[in-house]
Amino acid sequence: MTTATPAFGLYVGEVTHRRVRPFDHRLRYRVYMLLLDLDAAGDKLSRLKWLRPGRRGLMRWHAADYGAPGDPRPLRTQIEDHLSAAGIALDGGPIRLLTMPRILGYGFNPLSVYFCYGPDGALRALVYEVSNTFGERHSYLIARPEADAGPVRQSAPKRFFVSPFMDMGLTYDLVVRPPGDDLSVTVNVRRGDEPILTATFAGQHRPLDDAHLARAFWSHPLLTWKVIAAIHWEAIKLMLKGARYRVRGRPPVRPVTHGTAL
Repeated sequence: MTTATPAFGLYVGEVTHRRVRPFDHRLRYRVYMLLLDLDAAGDKLSRLKWLRPGRRGLMRWHAADYGAPGDPRPLRTQIEDHLSAAGIALDGGPIRLLTMPRILGYGFNPLSVYFCYGPDGALRALVYEVSNTFGERHSYLIARPEADAGPVRQSAPKRFFVSPFMDMGLTYDLVVRPPGDDLSVTVNVRRGDEPILTATFAGQHRPLDDAHLARAFWSHPLLTWKVIAAIHWEAIKLMLKGARYRVRGRPPVRPVTHGTAL
């Protein structure tokens, strides 16, 4: 397996969810995600036909869809400021974003992940940016211990309301295989020692070029539209199984929650 970290890529794979409490519920659907180097994304996308910067078009990536809503600063600056507040300096190293593009003008990412590297190529931290269907965003920032090898294992307390069928007061345990020939992000949700849900994205790397983008567009039609439709369809099925609806409270005052390495 290649050890080099790609600056850009298209990761094609599946999202799976399995809820085990208070009842069993599973889902699986095919998706693809982009890996974009924030420093070179504009130049890279300007040379593609199928994926362009901005809001409108067949496939688009728009930097203003990320970070703090309404913040005019570059996305890299926002992420670096969050890292600095946590005592983490990248010293000019790259930040690479895993996310889904806008499709036909519509974009929604339940989870986008920033892989933050030092100039030596070592992964120093991850930032998990979570969006809910109420138009809110919140991030979880977790450092990676130096010289750590293998999958990244981290944990963070749940501070942001996502699903109306999940309590607050839970813990996220994250297991991440960083970008390479393949990539995976697993979120295990628990209450104390009691497992609640496991959600995973796992994908295989493809070059980020027009041929592979066209293939992904046609083999996964209306990607982001299907994701938001699937969220609401699964919500209906959960209600039919007896899931209790939770009332959404106020979003966190702080835009970022810090977690810990395991």
